[in-house]
Amino acid sequence: MVNITHKNNTLRKAIATAILTVSKQSTIDAIREKKVAKGDVFEFSRAAGLLGIKKTSDLIPDCHPLPIEFASIHHEINGLSIIITVEVHTIYKTGVEVEAMHGASITALTMYDMLKPIDKGVEISTIRLESKSGGKTDLKNDSLFNIRCAVIVCSDTVSAGKNEDGSGKKIIEKLNQLNVSTEKYTIIPDEVAAIQSIAKELSEEGFQLVLFTGGTGLSPKDLTPDAISPLLDREIPGVMEAARNYGQQRTSLAMLSRGVAGFIKNTLVITLPGSPRGAEETMDAIFPAILHVFKVAEGKRHEG
Repeated sequence: MVNITHKNNTLRKAIATAILTVSKQSTIDAIREKKVAKGDVFEFSRAAGLLGIKKTSDLIPDCHPLPIEFASIHHEINGLSIIITVEVHTIYKTGVEVEAMHGASITALTMYDMLKPIDKGVEISTIRLESKSGGKTDLKNDSLFNIRCAVIVCSDTVSAGKNEDGSGKKIIEKLNQLNVSTEKYTIIPDEVAAIQSIAKELSEEGFQLVLFTGGTGLSPKDLTPDAISPLLDREIPGVMEAARNYGQQRTSLAMLSRGVAGFIKNTLVITLPGSPRGAEETMDAIFPAILHVFKVAEGKRHEG
């Protein structure tokens, strides 16, 4: 199965349809009048479709088991065709498109089975996904803006050439995947003066996004949040709340991170952990959603 442990739980929805067509009006009349020998076609097929939605992962090998928070199945008669509409919601790491389509197909097959004794011309066609929402799909356009971005590594050992940088390179790799290029990549020592100096400099130069990695823990040299906090004109507590919550689900030590996020004038500054894993997980936790900040700003500029 595909690894989805790096994804966030979000509200995800899918709507799928299927079309069942009969060959004569008397079949439609029998369905409406509930005179089909095997029972109420709409109610039996609805129950079967709901079960099909819940059992999708039991039958489709690569589908993840997930909680079904809402499901509905509707039938609409249109001439000799019956349009089956299935809607499924979940709050999870992956979507419910297959569940919706599986529900539509099982609903249609149940109707076929119930109707075949009275109509040999029943056909099932056009099982398809009508819409889906949730997850990164909703944010796919948020990375289309031309953002001036900088990645700053805060480490005494890396700046002294004693260790290789892993975190900064991992952040840049993640940004590249989001079509965000890194204009500036710099390594500096864990010193308040150095951190504050480059933060102010980048803000003055018009950088819109500055990502610091390193110095967010509890050791005596972990001073990045202490250096950045006094410079922030507007803090965004929710960013680090989201990052810590995401991390806490993966390691109990995530609660010890003291990262901060906010604006220095028009520059969004975010402090990430210094370990490659911690930096990568924080990127997974807050991106691409954080890029919506620039979408909002772009909209304001257009309005002006």
